[in-house]
Amino acid sequence: MGRAWRVVAPWLRWGTVVVLLTLLALDLAFPPQLPARADTSVVVVARDGTPLRAFADADGVWRHPATPDSVSPLYLQALLGYEDRWFRRHPGINPPAMARAAWQWLHGGRIVSGGSTLTMQVARILDPQPRGRTLGAKLVQMLRAVQLEVHLSKDEILALYLNRAPFGGTIEGVEAASWAYLGKSATDLSHAEAALLAVLPQAPSRLRPDRAPEAARAARDKVLDRMAVRGIWPQHIVDDAKVEAVVARSLRTPLHAALLAQRLRDEARYAARIVSTIDMDLQRVLEQRLAGYFSQLPERTSAALLVVDNDTLEARAYVGSVAFGDRARLGHVDMVRAWRSPGSTLKPFLYGMALDDGLIHSGSLLVDAPQSFDGYRPGNFDAAFNGPVGADDALRLSLNVPAVDLLDRVGAARFAARLDNAGVTLRFPRGAVPNLSLILGGTGATLEQLVGAHAALHRAGIAGRVRLTSDAPRVERRLMSPGAAWIVREILESNPRPGERADTFDTGGRPRVAWKTGTSYGYRDAWAIGGTRRYTVGVWVGRPDGTPLPGQYGVVTALPLLFETIDSLPRARGDAMRTPPPRNVREAAVCWPLGTAADAQDAALCQRRRDAWTLDGNVPPTFAERDARRWGSGRVRFDVDADTGRRLSPDCSAPHVRRTREVARWPALAAPWLPAALREASRLPMLAPDCAPDGRDAVEVLHIEGLAPGTLLARPPNAAHGVRLQLRALGSDGRVQWLLDGRWIGETRGTQWLRHEFDTPGAHTLTALADDGAWRSVEFRVAE
Repeated sequence: MGRAWRVVAPWLRWGTVVVLLTLLALDLAFPPQLPARADTSVVVVARDGTPLRAFADADGVWRHPATPDSVSPLYLQALLGYEDRWFRRHPGINPPAMARAAWQWLHGGRIVSGGSTLTMQVARILDPQPRGRTLGAKLVQMLRAVQLEVHLSKDEILALYLNRAPFGGTIEGVEAASWAYLGKSATDLSHAEAALLAVLPQAPSRLRPDRAPEAARAARDKVLDRMAVRGIWPQHIVDDAKVEAVVARSLRTPLHAALLAQRLRDEARYAARIVSTIDMDLQRVLEQRLAGYFSQLPERTSAALLVVDNDTLEARAYVGSVAFGDRARLGHVDMVRAWRSPGSTLKPFLYGMALDDGLIHSGSLLVDAPQSFDGYRPGNFDAAFNGPVGADDALRLSLNVPAVDLLDRVGAARFAARLDNAGVTLRFPRGAVPNLSLILGGTGATLEQLVGAHAALHRAGIAGRVRLTSDAPRVERRLMSPGAAWIVREILESNPRPGERADTFDTGGRPRVAWKTGTSYGYRDAWAIGGTRRYTVGVWVGRPDGTPLPGQYGVVTALPLLFETIDSLPRARGDAMRTPPPRNVREAAVCWPLGTAADAQDAALCQRRRDAWTLDGNVPPTFAERDARRWGSGRVRFDVDADTGRRLSPDCSAPHVRRTREVARWPALAAPWLPAALREASRLPMLAPDCAPDGRDAVEVLHIEGLAPGTLLARPPNAAHGVRLQLRALGSDGRVQWLLDGRWIGETRGTQWLRHEFDTPGAHTLTALADDGAWRSVEFRVAE
């Protein structure tokens, strides 16, 4: 025996070496066909793991990433307990199972059970050739299974099965199947659901629960019975699981935040699973609300909505268009990041910058009247002017002339640079530079950048880049000081919602909202951006192709959706409470027309008193006049005769007892809107007849020719038009602006005629206002 072994042993050793070398050569010649990393579908999920949108792989297969640690332990128990109990112990093949399968084949003449291990099934999935249940195919699977066991760990093999097992149609992998059939993640499965998904790959076409629920139920119950027989699950658990009905959804891929998902996929090309910051429940609600809200808008109209958490700057909802895939509405265009005219949405930042510069306080006197800024003559959205207004009211009412006046003093280039540093990169036409029109929308910006900047009002002046994934870097820059941010937010929060009265303003438990609307030139863009203590929300409405949308503007079209969205957001205690101001913000009484603190001036100079928020103790005075060459606002000191009260110049021929007086004068362009008493209080006394002119005479008044005070205009009988008049202003050689009830209707120069048709019945006021402050108003009526 010993001699025989000595003879045989070398042959066995050499035979073993030959076999091993042969296997190694075969392994090198025919390596395992492991999937490439890029050969996977991509799924973008919400912050809770719910799929937002899935992208098929190059073959059109839907596959969601899964690992042994990410799926339910119940599913792993059902899968291994039913398919391969010895998976963790065998080398890829199970000899007892193979022997049983061979015995059945020899006695039955055909293959009854394959004896396949889970590793062999993975080998068949990765290398489907040769097909069928022939002996040759089974041998190839066995060799491939052993090869996989050599190259991969058990968990890696199991992960391949979890990701690539067929589940019917173009669905592969347990995670994709769980979402497709059950509408939930494979992380959270019941015993019945785990058993169902464990058995589906055996015959995915025949057992699809959306097409053959009874067959699927029978197969599931077979798995459940085996789990009970093998003692893996208790009998009472199995009995309860059998009661559960097989209810499957029709196969459909998720499609929420579709444009965001596309964006994230393009930015992270090699990621199989991308976790966004989106709140799935909020996203679903807002998508439905947006689609219903704008379903009646004209064709080619779209909308966008963005909700950002102020604390983290993470996007909680991202709706890039009204209806993704709707060609008529250009639903494939992501309007969250499209460059559009921002309208008036930049104004809060300008007022904040002016506060930081010490140019204004919240109650500063500004003039909303026709003005020229080196030839640029802005008007208001409704063509009306308001005369003297406070800075707070000018911002709340979104008045254009005061905003252009402020930008001219701050500097357009400097303002644009501050915005760019804070993350709002303005886009101008090629070759253009920042100019005064940018504050009225004469530039380009994106909804995403605007929301990140408006969040600064609730973040102590710190703007930031909106974050779409939790691992995105925090990019934050200061836009304004905490004090300026608080004052601007307080101004905007004090603006009541449309339909509510300012004097009875009460949030009714709703969060305080600092909101601002905007409308671009030609009704091309309607904006509404608002924020609470916790969230900042932006809404855009318009046509992606840039064509006008007449009659649709911020307050009417975008603002209602803004408030609906904010009212539906989660609330916390204190959201409806006013945030206390920083230490360097104080409330002070100021006086118009000087604009300075009430306690720092004589009571006689305080013609109108109001409260204002001041920053760092600064109470800047009212701006000096621009173009009114004959008088200016501010404190005017002069001498008067003690007996007659007449004004005295330095050169008077008769002796006088002189006394010094002061008056506070209003800006000349504000005069047409002032009550007679205030105009009289600002007027200088007449000059004494023996005194030489001192150049301080009041501005000459204009004379309106063509319409006398108190005129009743009657429309000619059977006329299809109103009363047509020719008018001109006498007394000025310069430019004259014409206002009807505060609304601009035209411009003349010198003695040019203005032709206008008066067709609205009732009382009216016609005002002619010259650049030098000269003016005249005429009251008249148009008959019914």
